Amino acid sequence: MKLSSQLVVSSLAVFVLSACSGGAEQRRQADNDFDYLNTPSLENWTPLVGSETRFYTNYQIPQGDFSGGIGNQVDIRPPQQVLELIPGARIERDKGDVMIWLLRQDEADRVWQTAQTMIKERDVKVRESNESRIETEWVTWVSEDEAAPLSARYELTRGASNGRQFVRLALIDWRQGDDQQSPTYTNKERYSALMANLLTARYDLDIRQEAERKASELVKQIPISMGTDRSGLPVIIARSPYDVLWARMPKILPEMGFKIEERNQSQGTIKAKYSEPNDEFWQEVGVKPIELRSIVYTFQLGDLGNRTSVNVTDKDGKPVEEELLKDMVPVLAAMAKKHQ
Repeated sequence: MKLSSQLVVSSLAVFVLSACSGGAEQRRQADNDFDYLNTPSLENWTPLVGSETRFYTNYQIPQGDFSGGIGNQVDIRPPQQVLELIPGARIERDKGDVMIWLLRQDEADRVWQTAQTMIKERDVKVRESNESRIETEWVTWVSEDEAAPLSARYELTRGASNGRQFVRLALIDWRQGDDQQSPTYTNKERYSALMANLLTARYDLDIRQEAERKASELVKQIPISMGTDRSGLPVIIARSPYDVLWARMPKILPEMGFKIEERNQSQGTIKAKYSEPNDEFWQEVGVKPIELRSIVYTFQLGDLGNRTSVNVTDKDGKPVEEELLKDMVPVLAAMAKKHQ
């Protein structure tokens, strides 16, 4: 699915699983016939003369004026979920609209600013705008699940209720091809969620970029020295949290001559092949060359709270000699300092 009019939709925000193959109608409708629509109307029960009638509520059909699609009008696609990527926020669906609830005004301010940024970056035209309301022009969605391009207009509002802040995203106008019509509940629920996911994904991107910037600042002050692990074996000790060092190692190792081949954050391992840098590199960093073979080494990072251990093993899984670890310490320290 994509959003046209120069608006490229991230796969994270709009990826929809289709359980069926074939045309758009087949992907939206049940794969069986609709013979149940020809079921005769229910008739009142006529008891036999002299018999005692007993009714069990287990099988009682609810009475009321119910509305909704039947037959090929029923959309069998799974509901579109809103990605909960805003820390501390609670997502609520209200009659097809998306409500983002937040505890503090500064959090709501940031979400509102993110919405404005997302609209501008994706070239969504705005019909009306003020400090607490944004109304967009037509936004066109193109999807393999739909027989024709769909267009929608959105309204974003912000406010406060019961001591909490909220940002509401609502689909207010709907058009299929050139036919403008009132949006159904399914339309509102599905395509409000897709637009909301663009917002939450953009917010998540800001959060991750900010975390990376903070990690870059912290890594400048990482003292690196020799130490021992819990078993008493020699390891390199970086006085930095695990997440901070992990984020920086892919930038530090290549400058030391290591070509990264594989990373596994959950296991804390980085596999990289060593190729000795030229003499100019060693002169620049001001340390003696490391006498490592041109093989694949595994860097094992261990989380020690506010510190991180770094152990290095060769291609056979054997720890490198303590002297080689000691030689790595000043090089690692020099690379960290270089990124200040």
